[in-house]
Amino acid sequence: MISNTFLGKSRYYLATEYPSKIRLAIQDLSYEDVWRRANEQSNSIGNLVVHLAGNVREWIVSGIGGEGNHRDRASEFAMRDGPQIPELLALLGAAVHEADRVMFSLDENDLERQCTIQGRETNVLAAIYHVVEHFSMHTGQIILLAKIYAPGGTRFYDDANGKAVPLWGGNEGMRSR
Repeated sequence: MISNTFLGKSRYYLATEYPSKIRLAIQDLSYEDVWRRANEQSNSIGNLVVHLAGNVREWIVSGIGGEGNHRDRASEFAMRDGPQIPELLALLGAAVHEADRVMFSLDENDLERQCTIQGRETNVLAAIYHVVEHFSMHTGQIILLAKIYAPGGTRFYDDANGKAVPLWGGNEGMRSR
C-alpha cells in the first residue's frame, strides 16, 4: 500500500538516515566549528541542529500528534553558542524519536486529516512531506559546512567492491510499521 511506503520511507529518512549523516558529519568537529557562522546572515551548524529539532517537534509531534508545543523559533537562529555536540545530537535524537512514534501510529486514513501548523492549513501527508524535505535541505547545509571545516573528515559510505554501503547501518532503506 502506497501510504505504508510513504510513512515507512519518511520514518526512515527522519529517524535514521538524515540524523545519522548529521552525526557522522559533526561528531569530530570542534565546539567552535559547530557554532561558527560564515557571516551575520548565516546560521551555524548548531543553529541548524536546534532548528531541525524544533521544526520536527512543531510539525509532527505537536501539529500531527497533538502534543503541546512551546517552540521559540527565533531563538533557534539567534543562538551564538549552545550545547556541546553530544547534547545537540541528543536533542535532535529525542525530537526524531518522538516524531517517529507519532508517524508509527498513523495509518492511511490519517494522511488526509486536516491540521493547522504555524497558522497554515495543511494535512498530515503534506506536513510530513514538508518536514522530510526541510530536514533534507538542512542536512545538506550541515554536511557542506562540516566538509568545509574538516576537509576529508566526512564519509557516509563504504565504497569497497564498488558498492556504496551506508556506514550508519541503513541497509534496509525503510522502517517497518
